[in-house]
Amino acid sequence: ETALTRHASDPSVESEKNLEKATLQMDVNQAWDYERRLKELLSEFRIDQLQQSIQSLSGGQKKRLAMVFALLDDPDLLLLDEPTNHLDIEMIEWLEDYLDRSGLSLLMVTHDRYFLNRVCSQIWELDDGKIYTFLGNYEYFLEKKAEREANLEKEIHGAKRLMLKELEWIRRMPKARTTKSKSRIDNFYEIEAKASSGKNRQKIELQATLSRIGGKILDIKNISKSFGENVLLHRFSYSFRKGERIGIVGSNGVGKTTFLNLIMEQLNPDEGTIEKGETIVFGYYEQKGMSFREDKRVIEVLKDIAEIVEMKDGKTISVGQLLQKFLFTSEQQYTYVSKLSGGEKRRLYLLTVLLRNPNFLIMDEPTNDLDIMTLNALEDFLSGYAGCLILVSHDRYFMDKLVDQLFIFKGRGEVEIYTGGYTAYRDWK
Repeated sequence: ETALTRHASDPSVESEKNLEKATLQMDVNQAWDYERRLKELLSEFRIDQLQQSIQSLSGGQKKRLAMVFALLDDPDLLLLDEPTNHLDIEMIEWLEDYLDRSGLSLLMVTHDRYFLNRVCSQIWELDDGKIYTFLGNYEYFLEKKAEREANLEKEIHGAKRLMLKELEWIRRMPKARTTKSKSRIDNFYEIEAKASSGKNRQKIELQATLSRIGGKILDIKNISKSFGENVLLHRFSYSFRKGERIGIVGSNGVGKTTFLNLIMEQLNPDEGTIEKGETIVFGYYEQKGMSFREDKRVIEVLKDIAEIVEMKDGKTISVGQLLQKFLFTSEQQYTYVSKLSGGEKRRLYLLTVLLRNPNFLIMDEPTNDLDIMTLNALEDFLSGYAGCLILVSHDRYFMDKLVDQLFIFKGRGEVEIYTGGYTAYRDWK
């Protein structure tokens, strides 16, 4: 554009050469429609204020911008590490459709099981230093993984029986005097290695006792909340009943987290009231996570809440035993919080919430940074949870398994109530 402007005002030989050079560079870099494609992608990812500074963007907007720049150069191979974190469901479904239609080769790490199922045609599982390949989607992987582990258990069991038999022979024949006996001894060590190859696969065990819950739960009466001209809630009312399981969906920025903060009295409504029953004990898992002191050890974080934990069956265990159930080894329990990964910090945060025995759980994007094993354990726990549950999540699989009613935040203060799970709502819509 600069070369073109200069040539228009000064059509000299030099300016013409500069224009030719710039034009050649545009051809080489296939850049003629670059700006159009950039604006098109920014619009698709709902980034409309093109003059705003990147510093002013939210976490979700920065994630979307990073995705725009990854897609802009039409890569042959696209590497995505947890691409659905911080994206709302509508944006995830758009990205799902985009990747499904594109001719891109894709290598992706994600805990979003619907995304895996619909986009990926091959699953690689990294387990105990080995990569196992499954030519199919996530459902196929689950089926074949279960088969592989069952077959491995049979092989190990058979090897153990054979090893005991061969061990007797080894004890009677300590020296390998013949080629045949030497071969049998070598074979024994192979069998022994196979017999001891089984792993003690630990499983996260989530349990919590439930504080007694009375007749009155939570009454929301005509609440409204705005920030300037941005209306997030307008005269919304709802009375919670025992055991209700409510999912909240809506685009980023329409007021989902604000609604949770109003319930938790971290914000005050502009009008209306929120009344909670006397027996209600909230557990609030916030999207931003918990600010742990980095110089504290893992076990100290929990001991600040309780030394002894009462389980569902009435038995008590120590905080250290609880941490082991949550896959924190004895060594990890005494490491500093600063040494934990993002997923481990999330797991620790989840423990601090459950340790207070809440009878009303509020969870804002709990699946971010959790691995699939932890996700499955959390799902199992929440499936059997007898208290009230409010869940904000972009994980559609998670929502479908756990909620039976939705609050759909539509923007401008409007909230629609739908009875059913997310997929049923999507089909109905």
